[in-house]
Amino acid sequence: MKGWLKDFKEFAMRGNVVDMAVGVIIGAAFGKIVTSLVNDVLMPPIGLLAGGMDFSNLFINLSGIHAATLAEAQAQNIPVIAYGSFINTVINFLIQAWAIFVVVKFANRLRTEKPAEPEQPPRLCPYCFSEINEKATRCPHCTSEL
Repeated sequence: MKGWLKDFKEFAMRGNVVDMAVGVIIGAAFGKIVTSLVNDVLMPPIGLLAGGMDFSNLFINLSGIHAATLAEAQAQNIPVIAYGSFINTVINFLIQAWAIFVVVKFANRLRTEKPAEPEQPPRLCPYCFSEINEKATRCPHCTSEL
């Protein structure tokens, strides 16, 4: 049993697991910020430009019972297709995807190392084709003058 606990402790404290946990927590918080940005900041002006439309309240009523708003339909358990919420979710996703793309692109730009200068091909003796030192005046293998 102690072996299992030791293995679990090593697994849980491994750097990748802790980094992943921190990433998930920050990602969830970031998701809430983007959701608020979409619902509270971006969608009201877009709705205003679209003639005062509130996207979050757009729905298709699938029953014959009248409901003026989505909240009213949900309170009465009326089956609806809430396509306005879907539009908000799609915009939310696009903003999150764009933000993640920008962050990853920036991180990759910081991480990339300058490529090392390519090594010079080894100097070869023109007579025996053995590898020789750049400063050599005679080939150590065939003793030819270079």
